Amino acid sequence: MRHDNLPFHPDPSVPALALPEGACDAHCHVFGPAAQFPFAPERTYTPVDAPWEVLQALHARLGLQRTVLVQASCHGRDNAAMLDAIARSGGTCRGVAMTGPEIGDAELDRLHAGGVRGLRFNFVTHLGADADFDAVAGLCARIAPLGWHAVVHFDADRLETLAPVLKTLDLPLVIDHMGRVDASKGFDQPAWGMLLDLMEDPRFWVKVCGAERITRAGPPYADAVPFARELVARFPDRVLWGTDWPHPNIRKDMPDDGLLVDLLAEIAPDPAALRRLLVENPTRLYWAD
Repeated sequence: MRHDNLPFHPDPSVPALALPEGACDAHCHVFGPAAQFPFAPERTYTPVDAPWEVLQALHARLGLQRTVLVQASCHGRDNAAMLDAIARSGGTCRGVAMTGPEIGDAELDRLHAGGVRGLRFNFVTHLGADADFDAVAGLCARIAPLGWHAVVHFDADRLETLAPVLKTLDLPLVIDHMGRVDASKGFDQPAWGMLLDLMEDPRFWVKVCGAERITRAGPPYADAVPFARELVARFPDRVLWGTDWPHPNIRKDMPDDGLLVDLLAEIAPDPAALRRLLVENPTRLYWAD
């Protein structure tokens, strides 16, 4: 199968930063292998195969013991690759699925038993059509009793329209990649103010990963670090972090995941804050049971 994404970094560095015991990569993916888990026909990109075995080896190298797999649009609503990885993890992995309003209660129960603890909804132009908000609201009402949360992935310029409707959802909501703000626009940009306003609501969480996505300066992403550090400082109990491996839709400068781990020394320089970010917060959200 031909792919249109860069391959992931072939030899990531070993981080200088020692991570706390039980550290979790709370945002990463498994793709394929396509021969076993075909990609969705409606996908907007075709990634390289990025199977569970390779992710496990990466995590061992980085010092990460737990994993949250996030379903990506290239697999659509077929969560089979993710569920297979969770089943093989021995309890160290949880998942965030993608589905539509047609899903039955029995299938939601099956996903829960398989380790899923949330649903992801995309409002990102390059990933295709936005999620239908009526469907989102209906699904959120159904998953809230399961103790699940919603993960929302959006372009920063959508936030003015999205923020009021997100506030109507009565369950925890996790914002991907720092809201995809533009690091070059600084703290005065409207999207940053709107993101902080959402975070003042205790239902909202945010992932302080995606430095390689919000940067405009490129590696080593110095322009992105202040945004992540501010979120960790202001909302220490509602922040998560992940590698985003294998970095879908990165078109140049494929990140070295070891260097992304080392950025945590700047993002969460206090050991207690680092432990909350990597251990305590993901435990509360994904391993509460």
